[in-house]
Amino acid sequence: MAIDLIAGGRNKKTSRTAPKSDNVYLKLLVKLYKFLVRRTDSKFNKVILKRLFMSKTNKPPLSLSKLAKFMEGKDGKIAVLVGTITDDVRFLDVPKMRVCALRFTATARQRILKAGGECLTFDQIALIAPTGAGTVLLRGPKLSRESVKYFGRATGVPQSNTKPFVRSKGRKFEKARGRRASRGYKA
Repeated sequence: MAIDLIAGGRNKKTSRTAPKSDNVYLKLLVKLYKFLVRRTDSKFNKVILKRLFMSKTNKPPLSLSKLAKFMEGKDGKIAVLVGTITDDVRFLDVPKMRVCALRFTATARQRILKAGGECLTFDQIALIAPTGAGTVLLRGPKLSRESVKYFGRATGVPQSNTKPFVRSKGRKFEKARGRRASRGYKA
């Protein structure tokens, strides 16, 4: 690890202060929430602003089924997610919900609207709930990415659940010594 040096010495603040993206709509949202953070003393707006700055991997998507599970028993509240709402074909009956997100996949939007729900944007939420009252702030599962399965202790080491980088999952691939009792030993 190197020291984070910038002009003027050591940089102690390494969190983002602006989004890396060049998306003009995102920059307008940042402008709006910077104003709301300054003019309201609501923690909700601070969190939204911080999450708008985040990278794509730190803004994981949330499926309709998980969204419905989190919103159970929270009637009348608005679900807020800084990220994308995706569809889940395994989930059959979508309840009526008011949802605010950066993006909705086409089918997720269609199903929410068909159930009598509402898909809101962050500028609409700023007008409806400027301090975040009556909202439920949600996040997607950050560690559900495929690449995360390869992180951790080395594959083959005892108590390791790390996925091996292997071409195929068959009899001939990583199934010999150390993997089964009939071939020498099982680790």
